[in-house]
Amino acid sequence: MISRKMMTSLNEQINRELYSSYLYLAMAAYCQAEGMSGMAKWLVAQAEEERGHAMKMYHYLQEQGARVVLKAIAEPPAEFGSPRQVFEETLKHERKITAWIHELMEQAMREKDFATQGLLQWFVNEQVEEESIAADIVAKFKLVGSDARGLYWLDRELGQRGG
Repeated sequence: MISRKMMTSLNEQINRELYSSYLYLAMAAYCQAEGMSGMAKWLVAQAEEERGHAMKMYHYLQEQGARVVLKAIAEPPAEFGSPRQVFEETLKHERKITAWIHELMEQAMREKDFATQGLLQWFVNEQVEEESIAADIVAKFKLVGSDARGLYWLDRELGQRGG
């Protein structure tokens, strides 16, 4: 059985994951307005993935007989400065999510909550991938700089991501 404290912590993480989805949708809208439809497509897919993360925790809490409590989602920014800054913020945000997942894992370990540790191990592994992909995109932005052809290529490459 899951503790009340762990239930509260996972509910907070659900909110963070839903905010992540909302943030990536805001970033997608920004990129679309900047003429970067491939980047926008990538970010919409990322938003859907983050919503899926929230739902994974949502269903886990229900399976544990715990209460899901949804709270207001904070308003994300609408302006990001440039597509490159969007992805620099993406990397920074993913690193923050990783830190929160690690805190949850530490809590589950302290509580000897082995079931929640199993759930969270999936998220630990997922965050390695999330950070790696975001860091790779940022590195590509650094390579192309402000070269229009490079930005065009990067936009096309990111637009190939499946949903």
